[in-house]
Amino acid sequence: MKVLIEKSLGNSYSYKEYRNHVSQLLLEGLSTGDTQSEDLTHYSTLNEVRMNRLDKTITIPGEIEERLRGLTKEYTLLVISEGWCGDAAQILPVINKLAEASDKLHLRIVLRDENIELMDNFLTNGARSIPKLILVEPATIAVRGSWGPRPQGAAQLILDAKEKFGHIPAETKADLQKWYLHDKGISTMEELMLLLEQAP
Repeated sequence: MKVLIEKSLGNSYSYKEYRNHVSQLLLEGLSTGDTQSEDLTHYSTLNEVRMNRLDKTITIPGEIEERLRGLTKEYTLLVISEGWCGDAAQILPVINKLAEASDKLHLRIVLRDENIELMDNFLTNGARSIPKLILVEPATIAVRGSWGPRPQGAAQLILDAKEKFGHIPAETKADLQKWYLHDKGISTMEELMLLLEQAP
């Protein structure tokens, strides 16, 4: 695992580099990932707008800031993502805000389709669901936990739809975006703080 994490970190982007990479591909009419389609490029374009908005509007509540100051160990937040992923667009700006607010946290992002071996070690119910955050201790390159692909409330919304309809209808996808809008990143922050505070 250590060799795999080191290799993945070598392929990783900073948040700014990731955003620039996705934007550059969109200028060429492309999305990240092995599969190219009009739909994926369309989702990537929507996500670009979402992330620009979230970068400006996401704020960290005082209580979370205090807990960030209480962190005693450094961590690399290694996130598996793709530009077309709607959940990643909602969650990456939040993770970036947390990393910017603490000198103990360092965000690195890898693309799923370029790092399949890593992805396959962090499946969710057997699926390559993203975003997936891997908590890495920089000194030892040891994995101290993982999180994702979405906060509990959002995950429940998707589970309920799958149970009811056997798939995820378009209206559920719209409901999911509304859920994120109302949540303002708070659930993601809370769950990530628990992961950090409970890490061995």
